[in-house]
Amino acid sequence: MPELTEGNKENAGLDETFMRLAMEQARLAAAEGEVPVGAVVVKDGEVIAVGRNRRETGKNALAHAELEAIDGACRALGGWRLWQCDLYVTLEPCPMCTGAIINARIRRLVYGASDHKAGSCGSVVNLFELPYNHKPETVAGCLGEECGAMLTEFFRRLRRARQ
Repeated sequence: MPELTEGNKENAGLDETFMRLAMEQARLAAAEGEVPVGAVVVKDGEVIAVGRNRRETGKNALAHAELEAIDGACRALGGWRLWQCDLYVTLEPCPMCTGAIINARIRRLVYGASDHKAGSCGSVVNLFELPYNHKPETVAGCLGEECGAMLTEFFRRLRRARQ
């Protein structure tokens, strides 16, 4: 986890609380045979929407946790601009989800585990560094070891089951 600055030390406790809610969504995804990724959208300290990975269940490439949570937040708030909302997700967003974060004007992104294969917030590429019209504040590594362990264990079980 990156070193906490004065600006985000205040948020660290809340960040962990909301990340644990995202982890609950990830566990639900894993129980359904999905890659365990969960997301939570928060506005003014209140959970507005949740999402989890459902690509296998829905047979849909777009069924990522972040997109489900963003869609739910737009519906709950009655608009597509989520400029007062924070998104918590257990895995660093992919290019598609990073684009959705930019387009939805998410104020702040907090993610757990880095994704060295598809992460688009700093691991493979950082789409927030490109000259788009919106750049959310980003906090990487919140409960990253726990989030990463959940993914590692899921894939370990999957490999064992295939043997």
